[in-house]
Amino acid sequence: MKLNDNIVALATPSGAGAIAVIRVSGPDAIHLVAPVFKSKGNKDLREQSSHTLHLGNIVDGERIIDEVLVSVFHGPKSYTGENTIEISCHGSPYIQQEIIQLLIRKGCRSAEAGEFTLRAFLNGKMDLSQAEAVADLISSENQASHQMAMQQMRGGFSNEIQKLRQELLNFASLIELELDFAEEDVEFANREEFKSLVSKIQQVLKRLIDSFAVGNVLKNGIPVAIVGEPNVGKSTLLNALLNEERAIVSEIAGTTRDSIEDEISIGGIGFRFIDTAGIRETEDVVESIGIKRTFEKIGQAQVVLYLFDASRLRHLQPDSERHPAPKDRDVSGSHTPAPTLEQVKVEIGKIKNQFPQKPLVILANKVDQLSTEQIIDLRSQISDLNTISAKTGEGVEELQQKLLQFVNTGELRNNNTIVTNTRHYNALLSALEEINKVQEGLNNDLSGDLLAIDIREALHYFGEITGEITNDDLLGNIFANFCIGK
Repeated sequence: MKLNDNIVALATPSGAGAIAVIRVSGPDAIHLVAPVFKSKGNKDLREQSSHTLHLGNIVDGERIIDEVLVSVFHGPKSYTGENTIEISCHGSPYIQQEIIQLLIRKGCRSAEAGEFTLRAFLNGKMDLSQAEAVADLISSENQASHQMAMQQMRGGFSNEIQKLRQELLNFASLIELELDFAEEDVEFANREEFKSLVSKIQQVLKRLIDSFAVGNVLKNGIPVAIVGEPNVGKSTLLNALLNEERAIVSEIAGTTRDSIEDEISIGGIGFRFIDTAGIRETEDVVESIGIKRTFEKIGQAQVVLYLFDASRLRHLQPDSERHPAPKDRDVSGSHTPAPTLEQVKVEIGKIKNQFPQKPLVILANKVDQLSTEQIIDLRSQISDLNTISAKTGEGVEELQQKLLQFVNTGELRNNNTIVTNTRHYNALLSALEEINKVQEGLNNDLSGDLLAIDIREALHYFGEITGEITNDDLLGNIFANFCIGK
């Protein structure tokens, strides 16, 4: 990228709308726009104060393209730190492209992805972690991801890292000073104070590293797998949770052959629900593949919902030939007998044994078809049983509240720094590794020159997070994920 160019891009989503905003930034941004803007009050944009609005027309020679509102920002008091113009025009795609092409002919070039924010970083308007938070903020889809992005964009994470880095840098300077006076055998850096600082840095780094486990799922949505035998109401439950007909519902068992995913926000937290193929013995090749994927999805999920059809359990049916145990017809046309409660318990046990660390919510579905006595009987035989009717919606709200209990939102509620970026997480791990080496060196009374090596490495990883130490490849990877115009 040539960062002294004047760049232009559409800053609002492409397509038709009420208005669109076209952003121009660069050393000559105001001078390039001024000749094609005819103010209603005959004002010259080049003579206008920063942070002012002006009504007029964008013209190409004698042709009026559109009536617009132009915002003027003089650098460094702008988003990019450069002279910036924002043109609010009508949202016609034709008008948008006419204005952009006109400005390109006048000397601008099309902005690359994230180039406005890249210039803001390079001009000192924000550090690298704050710039990355801009992309997170744009893509936030629920309250939790929005709150974490805002906290990071305001500099909460940066300030914490900068403070640690500065304190470590102060001691590093003293250690380096000792090396200049090696022959006098003097000690400028108090080793006991240094040990206390290293211990403090270790604690902060461990807390930030631990927060990544929470931050990553809150940012991307908490995956919840809905599992159970065929035709127990998994797809109906997914539709009830999403409040829309997302999955195909049929009385024929084995309808769902592959997993279906969708996300909703519950209490400001994103949950990604996965409706899986029913678990059972089958000779159907396609269905077998779906069942295999079910277990893969369980492995990827943070929470597992095990659903069974309480209305079909044999022990709840009248023990009479006049009322035979119900059977389900599957996609091949054959019928499967209703399960016993013991069979349900065996399936629950299998999931618990295979995935012992995952929270498991046991759901008895279709309780709208049971009597109060039958529900009480069920609860007495399965501990921690939750009863719902996916069809009527009974118990669905209680299920949503239960899911929220599995989310560690303590740090979020306390507005603590939560790490959500994999690059930051890896840099923190590397910094902690180097700090541990510093501590080991202090405990073994290593010389200052050896301590200085590990301290420099730790400072390097701190600097990588905030962008004080960077390279073109790193910047290219980060800003390539931005949208054009931001």
